[in-house]
Formats: sequence, C-alpha cells, structure tokens
Amino acid sequence: MSAPLADLRIVAVEQFGAGPFGTLQLADLGAEVIKIEDPESGGDVSRSIPPYQDGEDSLFFETFNRGKKSVSLDLRGEDGRRVFEALVRRSDAVFSNLRGDGAQKLGLTYAALGEINPAIVCCSLSGYGNTGPRRAEGAYDHVIQGLAGWMSLTGGPDDPPMKSGLSLVDFAGGYVAALAIVAAVWRARRDGVGGDCDLSLFETALALLTYQGTWVASRGYEPQRLANSAHQSIVPFQAFATADGWLMVACAKEKFWVRLLEVLGRDDLAADPRFADFEARREHRELVQAELGAEFVKRPTDAWADALREAGIPAQPVNDVAAALSDPQALARKAIAEYEHETLGTVRLPASPLRVPGGPVPATRGPFRGEHTEEMLNEVRDRAPRPED
Repeated sequence: MSAPLADLRIVAVEQFGAGPFGTLQLADLGAEVIKIEDPESGGDVSRSIPPYQDGEDSLFFETFNRGKKSVSLDLRGEDGRRVFEALVRRSDAVFSNLRGDGAQKLGLTYAALGEINPAIVCCSLSGYGNTGPRRAEGAYDHVIQGLAGWMSLTGGPDDPPMKSGLSLVDFAGGYVAALAIVAAVWRARRDGVGGDCDLSLFETALALLTYQGTWVASRGYEPQRLANSAHQSIVPFQAFATADGWLMVACAKEKFWVRLLEVLGRDDLAADPRFADFEARREHRELVQAELGAEFVKRPTDAWADALREAGIPAQPVNDVAAALSDPQALARKAIAEYEHETLGTVRLPASPLRVPGGPVPATRGPFRGEHTEEMLNEVRDRAPRPED
C-alpha cells in the first residue's frame, strides 16, 4: 500500500519549530519535503541547538526534520533563484515560516510564483499573518502565549503568568499549516489553480481558546486560574495529591461522580444537596476538593488509579516524561520510533500519531545540510524545458 501523500511534493523554506513540525506531518505520511537551507547562514538554526548537538547535527533538528531532504540554495542569488523556480514547476506547494513580510520579500507568494506553476500553493505561517499592524513583527511561541491570553489561564491562582510546558502554539500552528496545505493542494488539483494560504500563530492560539474564548466574547466571562490544574466548570476534574504522588481525575459525567463516591467509600456525599449536580459542585468547588483531597492522600497513586480505572472512571497518574514514554500503552502502540544516525548514534523519539492506511512511513534520519542538492540539481538539468517549449 502506498503512503497517503506519496505523490505530494513540498518545497519548504523553514526553520526552528512551527514550520518544520508542520511539514513533518506531511513527510510522515509519505510526502517529499525538500527543505531549502541558506548556505550563508548555516541552514536551519535548529541544527546547532543544544543539548545533544554535534556540529550541524542535533536531536532537536532530528525531532522536526526526520525523513526530509535538504538543498542548499541562496534564494537571493540569481542561480539559486533559477534552481528554486525549477523546483516550483515540479512541486505542489511552497511553504515558509518567516515573518509576515518575509514570504513576500523572498518571492514565495502566488503573485511571484503563479506564472511559473499556476497550480502552486504558497503557504505562509508567520507570527501574525501578512496583514495588520503586527505583520512585520517577529514572534516565538512563548511570546504568542502571552499575547493570546494563554499565560493568564495557566498555573495556580497565586502564580505569575505561566506558559505551557510545551511549545503548543508552534505545534498547533504546524498542524494548521499541514491541514491548510493538504486542503489547498486538493483544491488546486481539482480546479487547476493554486493560491496563497496566510496563516498565523496568533490566530491559531486565539482559536485554541475555544469555549473560554466563546464565553468571554459572548458573555464577558472572566476566567479564573485554579489550583491543581482544575477545570473551569466541571468539578471534580483536576489533579489530587496522593500518598506518594499525584493523580488526575476527570468526572465529566454524573455517572463518574457516583462511581467515584463508591470507590472512596463516601456515600454520604451523594445525598448532600451541595454536590447534587454539576452546577452545585461548581458553586461548592472548594468543599468538594477538600472532601476528596482528604481521601486521596490516604493511598498511593497506583492503588487509586487501579481502583478508579476498574470502576470505569477516567483517572491516570501524573507522570514525568520518562514514565510517559515507557507507559505500557506507549510500548504496546509502538509510540517511540528508533533509527541510527551516523553522528548522533541511536535516536529514539516520539513517533507520528497519524495511524492511517498506508501511513505513517517508517522514521528515517533527518538530512545533512545540502545532502540532496546534487540530486535536485540533476533533476532540474534532466527535466529542463527545451527552448521551443
């Protein structure tokens, strides 16, 4: 069975996290991703990010660039531009993650490339998009988390503004870009005409506010930062301290609340009108937390987790990263990929979650800088249009 995107070719002017993560999703599904790296700047800056970095190879780079090709091209030079345009003629999309005005300055837009390939899709993922007062400003994940309101939601009531533990704006932006590229290429193949995708990390972050954004925009709701990672409206739905760690418990349905009281041996709480339904428990959040918290500290995490799972209640230990990667479910699903790298040795990393027919493709190492330059130059020479064409 062929990979789902085996007939898709992407030329990517990308670096660091958000952009490479987006095209990684396509590469994992079999797309040919040709990564353009500037010889003057040493290529993708993530090649030199520590720790676990040796020369131009790093585990950070491997995380986002496995299975891709690398071509060294100076897009500002005449020769580099000529090769780039030849690649565009034979590609489905040109992707970039630069500042909002960067794609236009480098000629990576449909206005610059549409005459070369009318069906080309030009996808730009920038901090703020190609319009608006911030379009030329640089942006990083944590900066966007602050601007988009995320840091006002994360952490406990008395904590300073706090970012997510992961670069979730970057990664969500990558997923948005991958979806946009696939949708735009589908349209281009159907209609014969490409165009521009103008995506931004800021709007991605705003979209991910989801129901809290809706509550605020529609009713002036004021979100609160709650202790122990508690849900804004559902109680109990949070982390509880146990005798030896922490446990995440999610009673998102009334039946889970009833079962939880049975497991805890607290049938007395079932008859208490202060805990009768979602709204009552939300109004008496602190009391619910106190009653349950006093029970959970009596036994170890694993004992509680086993008992709650047996009762059909969504509950799991709060793991560190090492424990998460070695969880029996991760091992059973082969969620950790592994390959050998000439410089870095054995590389083990989270595998693609895209379990679809024909994909994901087996993980292979990321490209050395410029590794596929000669291959692409030979293709350009072999398929160069004849003068009469």
